[in-house]
Amino acid sequence: MVEYKHIVKEFIFEEDRPFPSCHASTLEVLPGGEIIAAWFGGTAEKAGDVAIWVSRRNLEGWTAPVKAADREGVPHWNPVLFLRPDGVLQLYYKVGHSIAEWVTMVMYSEDQGITWSEPVQLVEGDAGGRGPVKNKPILLHDGTIAAPASLEPAWDCFVDLSLDGGTTWHRSETVPIDHSRLRGKGIIQPALWESVPGNVHMLTRSTEGEIYRSDSADGGRTWCEAYATELPNNNSGIDLAKLDSGVLALVYNPVRTEEGKKKGPRTPLVLRLSEDNGRTWKQELKLDEGIKQYSYPAIVARGSDLYITYTWRRERIAFYHIRLSEAVS
Repeated sequence: MVEYKHIVKEFIFEEDRPFPSCHASTLEVLPGGEIIAAWFGGTAEKAGDVAIWVSRRNLEGWTAPVKAADREGVPHWNPVLFLRPDGVLQLYYKVGHSIAEWVTMVMYSEDQGITWSEPVQLVEGDAGGRGPVKNKPILLHDGTIAAPASLEPAWDCFVDLSLDGGTTWHRSETVPIDHSRLRGKGIIQPALWESVPGNVHMLTRSTEGEIYRSDSADGGRTWCEAYATELPNNNSGIDLAKLDSGVLALVYNPVRTEEGKKKGPRTPLVLRLSEDNGRTWKQELKLDEGIKQYSYPAIVARGSDLYITYTWRRERIAFYHIRLSEAVS
């Protein structure tokens, strides 16, 4: 059985932050072992001064946040970091005054996030948000990049697939779901993993009180009808990572949305593990709790190590480094 061994928690920045509000973090592990994180920050979500900020964790700790992307007067949303196999670091993010009008932008860095290219649209002419919407893309066994995507106000999920390192993208079929049978809007913000070559799976945020799941047997091109799991969901973001051992690590708020309400509390925030491809989840580790929100996690796995960031009260970004090991029975 897998156990939690080494646990470190810290904040990326303290009270001297250059913005009053922050949210929707993402992170990546760089080849030399440093961590890079990004998030959106400004006066408040949807405000015209909200930009994409970045910080790096080196031997001396976290560097001071710096702006990576900022278009004056236009809100920025949901950055996503992804390190390509060739070492090029990608930073995806959304811009737009409303979610329905989101445009997905992407920048590239060849020096591990120290400098960035000029932003370009991920898919020319797109409005509504192609590419990753919150959680990181994954690299499939055949080299395909699979980006977890969704659309609002439709509240539908799909996957964007790239066979050429992210230069061009091909949209999967929309994940089937019968909206007429739902009490709320639907599902968004999937988190992906590949169990065996060609078999890709997603867990999603939902309005229904539970995390939903869908499965694909053709590399993410088509999907089965989304179905409810036993995992509660508060209509807030989740994220998942797969370790080399096949163990899945899920970070989420274990809270259901009650009938008649649009969202549930965003506390506590927990980590759970699955050793059977997501059928059952065990070993709950509480990461944070309190009267305010601890939400929108991001998680990556390297070897037996897990790295997690999340929104702490909309005031800071918290970071965890957790090492897993097999318990001796």
